[in-house]
Amino acid sequence: MAQNKEKGLKIFSLGLQHVLAMYAGAILVPLLVGRALNLTTEQLAYLVAIDLLTCGIATLLQAWKNKYLGIGLPVVLGSSFVAVTPMISIGTNYGVTAIYGAIIVTGLFMIICAPFFSKITKLFPPVVIGTVVTIIGLSLIPSGIKNMGGGATSEDFGSIENLILSFGVLLFILLLNRFTKGFMQSLSVLIGIIAGTVAAAFLGKVNLSPVKEASWFHFPELFYFGTPSFEIGPILTMLIVGLVIVIESTGVFFALSKITETPLSEKDLTRGYRAEGVAITLGGLFNAFPYNTFAQNVGLVQLSKVKTVNVVVAAGGILVFLGLIPKVAAFATIIPTPILGGATVVMFGMVVASGIRMLSKVDFTDQANLLIMACSISIGLGATAVPTLFDQLPSALRIIVSDGIITGSIAAILLNLLFRVKTIKQNTNTSILPTQEVSETHTL
Repeated sequence: MAQNKEKGLKIFSLGLQHVLAMYAGAILVPLLVGRALNLTTEQLAYLVAIDLLTCGIATLLQAWKNKYLGIGLPVVLGSSFVAVTPMISIGTNYGVTAIYGAIIVTGLFMIICAPFFSKITKLFPPVVIGTVVTIIGLSLIPSGIKNMGGGATSEDFGSIENLILSFGVLLFILLLNRFTKGFMQSLSVLIGIIAGTVAAAFLGKVNLSPVKEASWFHFPELFYFGTPSFEIGPILTMLIVGLVIVIESTGVFFALSKITETPLSEKDLTRGYRAEGVAITLGGLFNAFPYNTFAQNVGLVQLSKVKTVNVVVAAGGILVFLGLIPKVAAFATIIPTPILGGATVVMFGMVVASGIRMLSKVDFTDQANLLIMACSISIGLGATAVPTLFDQLPSALRIIVSDGIITGSIAAILLNLLFRVKTIKQNTNTSILPTQEVSETHTL
């Protein structure tokens, strides 16, 4: 009995470690999207809470390997940074309900098309994956910089206090990475956010009333923001987001396969994609987010040497529990914008670095690879920097191409098809995804 208790406590502690490692990334997405769409404090608290809850459910679905879904590897799922700017764009132009209509359709699409995705991944060599990841990071950095100043619409944008707080958090995170190792290092972003919020409280920039007013328990609400609407432009945009998520998750699946010495078949990948599709559909129904596998948790599996699924089941259970307690979510809503800016600049910068690392494996003596990367990044950044370029296009098409991540990703995929169609046909029986590379989109 004592041994069982000790084993259970160890599994719980390791599961909590997984939750802490991904917590900063999990709460940043709802905070970024919610504040950009000017949601109320109550709505923002719900968004964080339902995100944690759905992260837990999504993690449990992947761990529960059965005939139809679940890859059965120690993966932890969280809200994807890829969806941040598309969701903000859709919400601004079509309303919040259009976001969730698009997410529901994307989830159902992924469930239905899961058997084909393992074949589609052969179309995405390292030059495409690295380019897409680099574009994601470069497109997100401007929002992080704006938050460092206090938010683009704030009255005190760029004030000395805001800059001290944001750069202070940035420096603190860097110092933690320089002088700590292992678990503390993996939690550097979360610790930086907490320390920055405490410092902001001494400057009178933290309002605790949302925490006091929040209830201790609640159930998730179906269609919390209203009945979803289905618009063709947002749907097409989110379908492309879903495809990018599949590419990212595939890299993580293969990395975990290598770490755990568990070979993956096409059926395993199908179950993994299907589980993500179910998770994304749930996100749409309960007004959460699209989900994908978190790369920093892969590093934690390697660091802890614990490769069993029981640990991520514990992590999923903890996330579900936290998602049912609004007071926990309310704590996330009191984080001042400059603190988020200091933390997100680090995280988004690491996305860029991760993409560059992937591209370093690419043969750039091949002119085709140079053109794929050069044109895709140029188009992606161009659409981000000059969104008015496509104002004359029909609204359904404009919502797709005006987002730099989507535009750049489409360009990379199409250019790869243009230059590599013969190579792809010759390698139809060989996966060209690099099994050792993981997109560290959510970690430092």
